[in-house]
This record gives sequence, structure tokens and C-alpha cells, in this order.
Amino acid sequence: MAHEDDNLSFWDHLDELRSVILRIVGISLLFGIVAFCFKDVLFDVVLAPSKSDFITYRLLAQLGSIWGTAAPDFSVDMINTLLSQQFIAHMKTAFYAGLFCALPYMLFALMQFVVPALGRDAKRYTILFVGAGYIMFLLGVLLGYFVIFPLTFRFLATYMVSDEVVNMISLSSYMATFTSMNVIMGVIFEMPILCWLFAKLSILTASFMRQYRRHAIVLILVVAAIITPTSDIFTLFLVSLPMWLLYELSIAIVALVERRRVSVEA
Repeated sequence: MAHEDDNLSFWDHLDELRSVILRIVGISLLFGIVAFCFKDVLFDVVLAPSKSDFITYRLLAQLGSIWGTAAPDFSVDMINTLLSQQFIAHMKTAFYAGLFCALPYMLFALMQFVVPALGRDAKRYTILFVGAGYIMFLLGVLLGYFVIFPLTFRFLATYMVSDEVVNMISLSSYMATFTSMNVIMGVIFEMPILCWLFAKLSILTASFMRQYRRHAIVLILVVAAIITPTSDIFTLFLVSLPMWLLYELSIAIVALVERRRVSVEA
């Protein structure tokens, strides 16, 4: 690996990074092609939150029956208005599925590129980074898929200003909201892992994060408002709350890294 040679120039490191990116793209395309071939399975998963028998809605109905409030059934008509939109949606969805499957290798390759800067126990850091990074991304996607997106979709798809206006959701609108919200939630859940990495590199400190906690909360609300595909307060709250909790978790992780560093130096 190029990083193991301290005599490499800046351009040599850039060339190594280019090779890493090309390998990541190749693996992602390979997984994407496989996902493209399993169209029925792929879209059974993607379109599941648009149906009233989705597990999240059934659980809400059971909770409602316990509390004595019955949640009404809902039906949403999905339409396609562009000639090539279904094929494009198929390609985009397969591409995102390929990225998701290739994420462990992506994290491993990127970590191998920067791991020499972490000092000792580089191999252990790589395994920890890849494993924890993928788990956190998966948790973010699962939260988006089973909680945030279904609740947002049901709220917005059934909201009506008048009985004379019928909601007919376009496939492109559904897919754009679905992919963006789930990918964004996966990336947001990488916050503790990135903070751990920055703490290992002595770039980030817990005192800094505590000092600017209020600023971070404001920034979280701003970022949540920007990345939220809809403009309602309901979705904004669903996105910003996990971000704040992850920020608090990141402070604890950075503080733990600092305590371990002090104990080793002592």
C-alpha cells in the first residue's frame, strides 16, 4: 500500500486515492448490476412503505386499538407521468442498492488509506471502523425505512386540504423522497464514527463539542431543514431528534478516547 512508504510524494498519494475510488466504483457497479437483475425483490422492499399493510402501520394500528383509537386505513395511488421514468427509477434504485451492499468494502478501502495516521494498532482500528461504520449506517437506514419515511409518507400522502383534491403520488416523487431520506439517515448515523476518527487524530475534543453544543443544536435544525425533502415540522422533528441524540453520543465517545489517551501517556 502506498501509504506505507513515507517517501511518497503528494501526487503519489493522490494516485493511490484515485485507485481506491476506482475500486470502490467497480465493486458498487457490480453489486448494482446484481440488484438490477432482481427487480421484483428490489421493488417489493422499496414500495412496501406505500402499502397500508406495512409493518409500521400495523404496529401503529395495534397500539391504537390498545389506547382505544383506531387508525384509519389509507390508500395511495402511485402513478407514472414520464415515458422513461420507470426504467430510470429501476436503474437509480439498483445503483443505491449496489452502494449499500458495497459499503463495507468502501469503508475498509478508505480506512486502509488513512489508517497509518492513526499510529499503533492500525489493523484493529480498521476492523473497528468498518464494522461500527456499517452497523451505524445500517441502523440509520433501518430507522429511516421503518419509522421516519413511513410516518412522513403516510402523513403527507393522506393530508388533504379538501375532499375535492385527490392525492396521486408520482413514482419519481416517491423514489426521490425514499432514497434521499434513507441515505441521509444512514450518513447521519456515521456521526459518532467520524467523531471517533477525528478524536483519534487529535482534531476534535469533547470540551469543544460541549462548548458549542447550543450552536450545534441550531446547526442540526438548519441541516435537518435543508436535507428534509418536505417542508413540514413533523418531518423536521423526526430528522433532527436522532441527529441531536447522535451528537450527544459523539461527545461521550470523544471523551472516552481522550481518557484512554491520557491513561496511555501516563
